[in-house]
Amino acid sequence: MTKPGRDDLTTVPERATEQAPDTLWNQRVRAETEMQRLDRNFVELLQEVRVAQTGPQILFAFLLTLAFTQRFEQVSSFQRALYVATLALAAASASLLIAPVSAHRLLFRQHEKARLVRIANRLTIAGLLALCLAIVGLLWFIIDVLFGHVAGMVTAILSAVWFAALWYGLSAWISRHPQDDAGRRS
Repeated sequence: MTKPGRDDLTTVPERATEQAPDTLWNQRVRAETEMQRLDRNFVELLQEVRVAQTGPQILFAFLLTLAFTQRFEQVSSFQRALYVATLALAAASASLLIAPVSAHRLLFRQHEKARLVRIANRLTIAGLLALCLAIVGLLWFIIDVLFGHVAGMVTAILSAVWFAALWYGLSAWISRHPQDDAGRRS
């Protein structure tokens, strides 16, 4: 099979099966061409990003206002550093989750959908990780201010485990325990 040009992605190229093991399954079950699969993948990713973007935006806005409250003057240097790290993580999360939209606009009609989907997927995963850490940092900060360092640390550890289990562990478990078409384990 010859290597496709940038516009020749209507069939399943050799390179696509190496990059996406589900390509043949999509072609067989969904009757999708490679471009249709890429378009669907990007639309799905953007829908997921729309859900996730709200979190860091609200978190970032809350954190920005927090520094201008009277009680903020009373925080320790550790709490101040934790606040700054959490603020930076919220900003990083927002920028990473918005980046796929910006990249799509800047690459519009340049026939780079395959690369865009791969890069947008990585940006979204990184943005979700930054969001997870920002939420853990905020919980740590608030509990540390209200109840002390030990309670703050315990809250941070428990919330990190909770988010890791739900956001990453669940997907890892599902991928290691596939089911056949009838819904039973294979």
